[in-house]
Amino acid sequence: MIDNNDAAASYVDINRRLWNDKVDYHVTSPMYNVAAFVSGADSLNKIENDLLEDVKGKRILHLQCHFGLDSLSLARRGAKYVTGVDLSNQAIDKARELAQITNLKESTRF
Repeated sequence: MIDNNDAAASYVDINRRLWNDKVDYHVTSPMYNVAAFVSGADSLNKIENDLLEDVKGKRILHLQCHFGLDSLSLARRGAKYVTGVDLSNQAIDKARELAQITNLKESTRF
């Protein structure tokens, strides 16, 4: 008999390791263009921009934030506070680093 708790824990661990392994690759990927973001570029795409209402003064919870670019973009747009959550501890570490670099640490939490 398979213990569902053990199977779920194993799945979560495997998934976390997979996303941890992707962080360094994604941070250096042209797709994310972290250098442009750090220099002030917005990470949100046209579809997101078209659907997103004004975030000024709002508190936002961003699930699956990866390493935080979209969360930080929301903070740049004037959100009062953005909390980013992700399964990958390495992604969260990178999000915290980027919050520090972009001077958004006071309006974000990862």
